Amino acid sequence: MPDPDARTEAVRTIQRELTAFSRRARGRAAELHPGLSLVAYSILDLILERDGCQAADLAEQFLLDKSTISRQVGALEKLGYLEREVDPGNRRNHILRATDTGRSVALEAERRRREAFDTRFADWSDTDVRALAGYLVRYNRSA
Repeated sequence: MPDPDARTEAVRTIQRELTAFSRRARGRAAELHPGLSLVAYSILDLILERDGCQAADLAEQFLLDKSTISRQVGALEKLGYLEREVDPGNRRNHILRATDTGRSVALEAERRRREAFDTRFADWSDTDVRALAGYLVRYNRSA
């Protein structure tokens, strides 16, 4: 018979560990560029992944209000990491695209993140790493 107390304690542990992960990720973002938040890095990554998108797409993806996205996009533009193009499908809209500088910064950040993860997982088996990856995908898709 399942133990509800054990499940409750496991969920508490997951919450605590995901919070620690989030704090560590924010700290790493600050190391890579002191003036750029984890949200800004995430926005830049998504824009690169999609080869451009609208601010409304970012707000929907990250569940953030438009003013937050606007501030983050503005910071990225000010640093020269993003630029706006008129959307040929609807000239009232803009497509956000990474500049060459933005691509370079994102690639370097990705390299550093991968290096940090490789270090953390150095003593994990391939099976354990794949299992964690699968669990994280499942968790994030269930929201």
